Amino acid sequence: MKQEFLISLSSDHYEKLPHYQNYSVIIQAIINKLNKHSAAGWRIVQVDEFASYTETMLPELIHRKKLPYQSLCHIYETLPTEKIQQDGSTSGFALQSAETIDNQLIFFPDHQIAIANISYYVATGSTWSEHTVFAPSAEHVKNFIEELNNLQRESMKTNITYLVDTEEGIEKKTYGLGEQIERSDVLLDEHLKNELYRSIDEFFHDDGAFFKEYGLPYKRGILLYGSPGNGKTTLVRSITGTTDAPVVYWQITEFTGSHSVQEVFSTVERLAPAILVIEDIDSMPEHMRSTFLNILDGVHVRDGLFIIGTTNYPERIDPALINRAGRFDSTYEIVSPIEDVRKQYIEKLDRKKLLNDNATNEIAKKTKGLSISQLNELYMSIALTYHYEGIIIYDERIRQLQKQHRQATRNDWDTDSSIGF
Repeated sequence: MKQEFLISLSSDHYEKLPHYQNYSVIIQAIINKLNKHSAAGWRIVQVDEFASYTETMLPELIHRKKLPYQSLCHIYETLPTEKIQQDGSTSGFALQSAETIDNQLIFFPDHQIAIANISYYVATGSTWSEHTVFAPSAEHVKNFIEELNNLQRESMKTNITYLVDTEEGIEKKTYGLGEQIERSDVLLDEHLKNELYRSIDEFFHDDGAFFKEYGLPYKRGILLYGSPGNGKTTLVRSITGTTDAPVVYWQITEFTGSHSVQEVFSTVERLAPAILVIEDIDSMPEHMRSTFLNILDGVHVRDGLFIIGTTNYPERIDPALINRAGRFDSTYEIVSPIEDVRKQYIEKLDRKKLLNDNATNEIAKKTKGLSISQLNELYMSIALTYHYEGIIIYDERIRQLQKQHRQATRNDWDTDSSIGF
């Protein structure tokens, strides 16, 4: 059925509705251009939170040539058509010119969708910009957005995305996967390793068929806690690097607010099934903890989201906020390595075979309480001394590191802690 309008685009309402006339002129010009290019009964379709697509996702997909498009025209001759930006493909500081899509009418032929970031002017000289979607029907837009999510999800499997809360809002940074950390490289208690990896693998296997078969909620959360330097970050990197799913790291800062919390979850939920890593979760600003934890309760979190939280200081997490099920399902303490693990790690570090079996065994026995990062520092000291002096010494450095460990330790970690979500 043809729609009727009291106020049409083509009517002259300048005297009674001058601001509407400013709006209608540009909209009518765009619809005329679209119908001339591809007659299809073009109309405006509202898309909630569409700015979250146009600010990052859409430009990236266009730049990587993942989304065929045509530029039908630039909108205003007085607005920029090109921009200068840093070249992300080079190391150091380099500039390159690029076309800006902000002042263009972009047409996506495979989807019969057009998008324009339109600037509107009023008599006072002020202006505002608005991303507007044109399509023959809402169904066209729905299919287009689903395709955007699929393309973005596949693209993000080959890199790591960081979302950082800043004073100006969420800043997005994308990095390559970097050096792969194999699961065999993670030195933890084998029972703990098997439980963790089994949990993550089953979650992403066959789109969560296990959860559907047993009627379980298809969402999971784990909290990793323990003293600094014992491998929480390495464990997380081994999980994210060996799992076929998009990975988003969220860096909480003093600027974290309700808007950024909503934006982060909105972003990762569009990518589900996906992994959200929240490192140093105890740094969540006090005034935001209730909002954050309420989102984790379940009703707001979409199926297919696996959340990994980490903290060095679980005692800083208010038990009154976290003693409810449905937020984090399991908590795991990543403890200082036991003697056998310390020996394995020293042997792994010693690629040049500087240490004989007796020295390795002695170091493993004497380094009780030291973290993985401190064992790295110990071996660095051994290698440097050997490189410059040709001798192997380690006793004094072990004593220094253990003294530092005692000074840094604020309390004992309780493996039977009830801390958790």
